[in-house]
Amino acid sequence: MTDDARHMAHALRLGRRGMGKCWPNPAVGCVLVREGRVVGRGWTQPGGRPHAEAMALGDAGPLAKGATAYVTLEPCSHHGKTPPCASALIAAGVARVVAPLADSDPRVAGAGFEMLRRAGIEVTTGVMAAEAAHDHAGFFLKTEQGRPWVTLKLASSFDGRIATATGESRWITGPEARRTVHWLRASHDAVMVGAGTARSDDPDLTVRGWGEVQQPVRVIASRLIDVPLMSRLASTAREVPVWIVHGSEAATETRRAWNSCGATLLQSRVAAGRLEPNALLSALGAKGLTRVFCEGGGQLAASLLAADMVDELVGFTAGMALGAEGRPGIGAMGVDTLAEAPRFRLVETRVLGNDVMHRWLR
Repeated sequence: MTDDARHMAHALRLGRRGMGKCWPNPAVGCVLVREGRVVGRGWTQPGGRPHAEAMALGDAGPLAKGATAYVTLEPCSHHGKTPPCASALIAAGVARVVAPLADSDPRVAGAGFEMLRRAGIEVTTGVMAAEAAHDHAGFFLKTEQGRPWVTLKLASSFDGRIATATGESRWITGPEARRTVHWLRASHDAVMVGAGTARSDDPDLTVRGWGEVQQPVRVIASRLIDVPLMSRLASTAREVPVWIVHGSEAATETRRAWNSCGATLLQSRVAAGRLEPNALLSALGAKGLTRVFCEGGGQLAASLLAADMVDELVGFTAGMALGAEGRPGIGAMGVDTLAEAPRFRLVETRVLGNDVMHRWLR
């Protein structure tokens, strides 16, 4: 690994600390290196600011002069709620900036690199571009397509069942797998379930077991908002945000009741009696979400898969069999031939206690 790649890998690791915490901004990392020594480190802070470059420059102080800045995305060049990071790097006197790829935000899109070059700073691009593109995929999707990255999680028996015929599902997988699920929740902006899961499981959808963390937004996809007000989600909506995406048919009284609980309501298009997947995700993207962790249920999962709106699959498989009478993890998709089935590429497998985690990308 070259020195540039080694320092960029360091910056990428730092940037991942901001995942799930800094939306609608990208989770960027920055490392400042002078004469072969790291003199400053930073990553995008909760809420999206300060930016990674500002944190690293503050960490380095005067040692930033003459240093190389390794940044996991093109430094911003526009005045928003904070001054441009490109200007801050110029003012600090860095000699070189290494970044894997350009920002897709039209307010930047190469202008940050141009600003640096005009100031006499050497700019190198393309270092670990594939890794950075994956880390920023949710931000790019929101910027370019108006929707967040979707990770679909399924915890199932060996034969693909998520509950017994009577609905018993706690716990199919063991504590190690469940702990990993909480970590995955923390790395996403929001956790989403369908109305059926919200009714049957009465879930918290919070991150537990990882100390003090910024809790993800809890999203319920429910055309009619047919979720009990006497639920954990409703009773805690003022403590941890609850967003409900619904159709126009949802009763006015129900909307008012959830509003009074502190929930945020987002109206979406309906097609064939269900929330239209693209409209559902567009509503979330319009609110700034970049990464959504979907935990079912079966019909919501099937709807997103059939619409080609799932970017990543994370499965947790337990060594038990529940048989044909058990409840399937994914609802009907209308797939008649193998060619019609959505395909994913295996990128990781891991043993977690007595279970296996497998991760797939489309």
